[in-house]
Amino acid sequence: MAHLLRLGVLPTGTIYPKESRAVRDLLRKRSQLVRQRTAHIVSIENLYARNTGSRLNSNAVKRLTQEQVQQHFADPNLVLAVESNRVILMALSEQIEVLESAILTQAQLDSRYRYLLSISGIGQVLALTIMLETGAIERFRQVGNFASYCRCVGSEKLSNGKKKGRGNTKNGNKYLAWAFIEAANFAIRYNERAKRFYHRVAILYSGLAL
Repeated sequence: MAHLLRLGVLPTGTIYPKESRAVRDLLRKRSQLVRQRTAHIVSIENLYARNTGSRLNSNAVKRLTQEQVQQHFADPNLVLAVESNRVILMALSEQIEVLESAILTQAQLDSRYRYLLSISGIGQVLALTIMLETGAIERFRQVGNFASYCRCVGSEKLSNGKKKGRGNTKNGNKYLAWAFIEAANFAIRYNERAKRFYHRVAILYSGLAL
């Protein structure tokens, strides 16, 4: 360890402040429930597509009632399968709203939160995630350190233009990685400037691939 310290490559870590830890973990629990809800939505979409030949979008799935499920499917076994997904989906949505309300009530929103909300693609939940998962931004010496912690940089090791290996792609904070990916997707969908830039880059890379 003394040798690593002399070389300046001793791995360091940060202890998250105790007073904010519980709220951050509650936000992580919300993320877990959202992933579970998405799995049930996809399951219903797939069952509907395979058995009716048409598709339901996620918003339509969330609005499904028991009567509508019985109308869409003639087979009682399919009705039972979809209804089980729907009931769990409703319970998860209700609990997600409870967690969101508790988080917004308890989270200490500082100036960073307002700045994050001004960025296209970042709403309340993503702003909270970025703020709470980042913690004290001062702990990152440079912008590149933070980008690496968010898993937003490549891990390839190059020498003279040749690939010599890869680093550990699981290093860093997976919740921040998710938040920035979600923000980018929302920006592409709802911000015209971001959408034009994305399509320009996509056309450029598709041309290089050819």
